[in-house]
Amino acid sequence: MNAIRSASGGGDLGARQDGGVSVVVPHHGDPAPTLALLDALRTQVGAPPLQLIVVDDASPEPFPDAAGVIVLRRESNGGFGAAVNTGAAAASQERLLVLNSDLQLDPAFVSSLIAAASPWPRTVAAPMVVGLDGATQWAGRRWPRTRHHVVEWLTPLARFRPRLQEAVGHDTRCVAGAVLPVDWVLGAALLMPADAFRAAGGFDESYFMNVEEVDLQRRLTAAGVPSVFLGTVQVRHEGGGSSDSARRVRWVTQARIRYAEKWGEPPGLLRFGLRGASAVNLAFNTGRRILGRDVRPVQTYRRELAAIRPGGAR
Repeated sequence: MNAIRSASGGGDLGARQDGGVSVVVPHHGDPAPTLALLDALRTQVGAPPLQLIVVDDASPEPFPDAAGVIVLRRESNGGFGAAVNTGAAAASQERLLVLNSDLQLDPAFVSSLIAAASPWPRTVAAPMVVGLDGATQWAGRRWPRTRHHVVEWLTPLARFRPRLQEAVGHDTRCVAGAVLPVDWVLGAALLMPADAFRAAGGFDESYFMNVEEVDLQRRLTAAGVPSVFLGTVQVRHEGGGSSDSARRVRWVTQARIRYAEKWGEPPGLLRFGLRGASAVNLAFNTGRRILGRDVRPVQTYRRELAAIRPGGAR
């Protein structure tokens, strides 16, 4: 863990407080969204004591020192899981709240989340996550399977995606107002016992970006700490703010392949399935090109194969 604590604002921000929550926010890129998130956290209504921790993951634009905030500066960019692990190592409160930097919080978000999670004290709890347009991002999901990723990869099925939520692994019971245990919840906003996170070993840092929260919840579920979707609480999530789309596709694809092979899929099965889907996409896009659509079938095919090909995901 190569981090330097560069700012602590003032006072002892590491003191344990009754009911306190350590909030860990990884940062990489433009500081503005993270600063806005911190402003929203400072003004939360009815919230317990919050220990605010920002982890600058070797950002090209460094995060500024901020009053009342522990800022940890990593010497190298390790990705989401590594950044959270660095922040969690400095967390002193009973509960850990991991937040993406590109979230928009309501004034009572923290208190509402804690109240909704109170019947489930030893869980990983997450709110309903929606985009800035209000559309659900399906925060409650099924354990990933090869068929989910293949269906999602197939371009001919894109037009039917709204009717294929379960086929790509989304738990369609997870709608506004629903509260229920699920296989796993989206990592944009996670509330969990800090001791359970540490006992599980934190995030697996070999996932650079994406899927690390699924891997963690597999281990926590096996240890008796299930995941719960709290559809009575909502948070807005921009998403995709810290990387370009081509890199994100490779990150998520490589992370999914690693997860599949780590958790029992036959080696190479997901790569084989995705390559087959890419061949279907090539034929489909060639037909579209013949019909005059502005698509580049061969370039798209090569780009897909590059995302599937073994190699560094960074």
